[in-house]
Amino acid sequence: MPDVTPQHLTTAFPGTTLRRNSPQTDAVRAVQAALNARGCGPVQADGIFGPATESAVRTFQSRFFDLRGAPLLIDGQVGPVTWAALFGASSLPPMAEGGALARAALTVAEKQLGVSEEPPGSNAGKAVEAFLASVGLGSGHAWCASFVYWCVEQAAEQTGQRNCLPRTGGVLEMWRRSRRAGLPCVTAAEARAQPVLVSSGMIFVMDFGQGHGHTGFVKGLADGRLATIEGNSSDGGSREGTGVFALSRRTLGNINAGFIGLP
Repeated sequence: MPDVTPQHLTTAFPGTTLRRNSPQTDAVRAVQAALNARGCGPVQADGIFGPATESAVRTFQSRFFDLRGAPLLIDGQVGPVTWAALFGASSLPPMAEGGALARAALTVAEKQLGVSEEPPGSNAGKAVEAFLASVGLGSGHAWCASFVYWCVEQAAEQTGQRNCLPRTGGVLEMWRRSRRAGLPCVTAAEARAQPVLVSSGMIFVMDFGQGHGHTGFVKGLADGRLATIEGNSSDGGSREGTGVFALSRRTLGNINAGFIGLP
């Protein structure tokens, strides 16, 4: 685990990933001072994120670990995970809450934790088949997107709102149709540049290529990583798992398609 940063250097994450030529001078200055304190400099604490600061960030990322004890991504940028490694978990402000439908859908999803396929590996079982039926599919299909849609449908009924999420069991089809429908979507690039754009209750979308993907709900941040609730997953985060799990393994950088917002 990383050493504790001296208290006078601790500052709150600015909500924007710091990289070359970042305009967040106060945050950059704090990072530069912290890098020097960790022996990854020397760099001048002038608030200018230039080549020397980028090199020092890469040095830090190669020498230290995140708050879970896992290696840091060596990219020369300071996002939530690297920031937490530098300044501690308390330096990350809570993730903003989504709208009423997003909050209600997340509550519904949390109540499904522990649901499992019957038998395991079958993409079947009473609860799983209810998820699949909500998008017009029968047992045997992958069901992560169906789980998300079912949760939003239940939340819409409970709150008296319209379910604006496209009705589909396809992860990437959900992403494409949500963007066409004008839902407040955040692309992967936008989320990496401005993590503050991602709020609790958003739906993350991952694209694995050849039409395959995975999806689930964002609950919040845990040590700079995304806390999520996912169907058709496992405690290891597989997209072909057997149940509904609460996980905190993914980073913003892992989400390569984007995030779907709900009102």
